[in-house]
Amino acid sequence: MKNLFSILLCLGISLSGYSQSYWQQEAHYQMYINFDSENHHFDGTQELTLINHSPDTLNKVFYHLYFNAFQPGSMMDVRSRTILDPDRRVGDRISHLKEDEMGIQQITSLKQNNTKLKFVHDRTILEVFLENEILPGDTAIFNMEFKAQVPIQIRRSGRMNKEGIDYSMSQWYPKMCEYDTDGWHTNPYIGREFYGIWGSFDVNINMDASYTIAATGVLQNADEIGHGYSNTVIDTTLNRLTWNFKAENVHDFVWAADPDYTHDIVVNEDGPDFHLFYLKGEKTKEWDNLGEYMIKTFAYADKNFGKYPYPHYSIIQGGDGGMEYPMATLITGNRKLKSLVGVCVHEAMHSWYQGMLATNESLFSWMDEGFTSYASNRIEQQLFPEDWKDVHGSSYKGYKRIAISNYEEPLCTHADHFNTNWAYGTASYSKGVVILDQLSHIVGQDVVDRSLLRYFKEWSFKHPTSSDFKRIVERESGIELDWYFDYFVNTTKTIDYAISEVSKTVNGSRILLKKGEMPMPIEVDIVLNNGKTISYYIPTVLMRGEKEIEITRKQLGDWAWTNPTYPIYLEHKPQDIVSVKLHPNSSIADVESLNDNLVIPKKWDWEKYDLGLSIIEKRKKRKGKKLLKIKK
Repeated sequence: MKNLFSILLCLGISLSGYSQSYWQQEAHYQMYINFDSENHHFDGTQELTLINHSPDTLNKVFYHLYFNAFQPGSMMDVRSRTILDPDRRVGDRISHLKEDEMGIQQITSLKQNNTKLKFVHDRTILEVFLENEILPGDTAIFNMEFKAQVPIQIRRSGRMNKEGIDYSMSQWYPKMCEYDTDGWHTNPYIGREFYGIWGSFDVNINMDASYTIAATGVLQNADEIGHGYSNTVIDTTLNRLTWNFKAENVHDFVWAADPDYTHDIVVNEDGPDFHLFYLKGEKTKEWDNLGEYMIKTFAYADKNFGKYPYPHYSIIQGGDGGMEYPMATLITGNRKLKSLVGVCVHEAMHSWYQGMLATNESLFSWMDEGFTSYASNRIEQQLFPEDWKDVHGSSYKGYKRIAISNYEEPLCTHADHFNTNWAYGTASYSKGVVILDQLSHIVGQDVVDRSLLRYFKEWSFKHPTSSDFKRIVERESGIELDWYFDYFVNTTKTIDYAISEVSKTVNGSRILLKKGEMPMPIEVDIVLNNGKTISYYIPTVLMRGEKEIEITRKQLGDWAWTNPTYPIYLEHKPQDIVSVKLHPNSSIADVESLNDNLVIPKKWDWEKYDLGLSIIEKRKKRKGKKLLKIKK
């Protein structure tokens, strides 16, 4: 059975498809923490209401304890020191942390419906043994007491980031692991992805009154707090304030705090307001211009990807680069305008592809980062058209670079288990963009656009899989796509079509096309010396349909994937042909472009033209490039 789960997972098949209906768990958090900023400690209580919507009886539950990753000898530490290409932000930094610099998260008490429970701390996972099973449809209430120490900021979370932000508080609370159709997801934290249960948060943070706090959710007591949330003048004699944030229909909660935050609010009449939290100064002067770009961003996203449902969105200086959370992002903020806008657009689009369409990032990282990058590329093209003429060009280049190396791994690889950061990053970001953009070549751009809106409508506030998205595109296009996702997600086989041969025939000429490892529908343009262009469209038999094509492009018969070659016969003589070009108008990840475009020499022996030799000679002239910098 375990092997069956693995096979189905790699194929992108949701096991929910085999049950009577889709289901997902539900979790509601009520938390109170008392924060000691002098010692970087906090004590907390948590009441978690878990509703078991699964058809299964639960006799255990598990929690993530992410802070424990920031300890010398942790799995995250060892992984960073032994992987071929470590993340420079982490490197060996964890191994050098002192006791008062480490991350610590400990559970001191845990009860289920007032019954004391046994539990085991196992690095970044808490295993809990239930006294009373949770039956299908039942509700369990867990009351927890915990304490934590905030680590020096290394990766995403921690204190005193490189730009001087006191606290970037992501993954700071004991977070129940997700249980879905594949069972429990109890992956130890090594710095990659997150996966959470849909629900709500009611969070109270008691802290030194000098701090301004930014967070997921809506501040409930703004008139008591001030700090830019209201015009309330804060009583300077107060030593501490308690902030109460609430958020509905989210699966995570982030906050950040600094006594020197500037808090600006950009009012947006047609969408969410934007709350900006940053250290005002010369390095952050472009934050004054950020609001207008975010208004345009959300307007485009609302129209093309689905309506943002929350009342506001917070952009918070903090963290170690850019990281998405519900209703908020943490970003490093000392940036020039285009860099600042770029990171904000990307993280904002995660509100769609992760925030609302909450795929399991560990299993489908390409749907998380790839879809987000695809959407943000399109938006940035609108914002900075002079810089984005080839909107997805860098993604295709990145994918092709690793595809011809020995380092590529299938997209269905679990995010934690890629052998290199390069393979993970390219798969998730670059190839994730390519698989989505390339669909426009197969089904048409209009179909892709309709599919994205339908995907949002049907799957927002759920946990979709690649199979769920595939079925939507199939319904919108009438084209079968199993083959496409099987090849491009589950294997590292590449697309490599070629103009193999041009030769005479009795009645004209023949152009022979050659197929690589992966089949695709093909477009061909043949330019004649009279100035006319003959355009062909060749579907693959696996599609069981065709995309709507231009009137000027003639459709030929299906190319059976078992056939290594495909002939095109012309009534024109070979000497009438000026050039032959594959994929003239569509993006396609053909890994070898040298054999896609043939310009016929004026003087040539037309008994037979063999392109293969010329390609070999061109390859010999290429200079070798170092593909991966390996840690010595």
